[in-house]
Amino acid sequence: MTSAPHPQPDPFENGSGNGDETFRSFRQAESLLAQGRPLDAVQALLPVLAERPQDASVHLLAGRAFLDSAQLSRAEAAFTRVLEIDPADHYARFALGKALQRQGRFTESLAQLRMASAMDPRPEYQDALGAVRARIAINEQE
Repeated sequence: MTSAPHPQPDPFENGSGNGDETFRSFRQAESLLAQGRPLDAVQALLPVLAERPQDASVHLLAGRAFLDSAQLSRAEAAFTRVLEIDPADHYARFALGKALQRQGRFTESLAQLRMASAMDPRPEYQDALGAVRARIAINEQE
């Protein structure tokens, strides 16, 4: 789940913040996550999160790192923050749904995955939606 299915906007386009160092930390975190090192990515992102608390793409990358390192509550919080900043981010809805699913919160997960699928009917979203629906059906039979 490390790759986002849509390009992330560059949070450093407007040149605000701590400039080059913040940019380098963000890019390092992206690279670490791509290398399968989500815990290291989280560490690289901590100063970026402090410097850029209003940037959805920073929280999205943090959420991905948290999700990949099984820090599910932190992932949930990060994806929720992205949606507070940008409610139309279908990937954040999908990822929030996955975080909720992994916590066993299937009804909440279903709601997020339905919205993500309605916003952008990608096969990955549809597959996740089907898996959660199946889990809910199994739970209802038990």
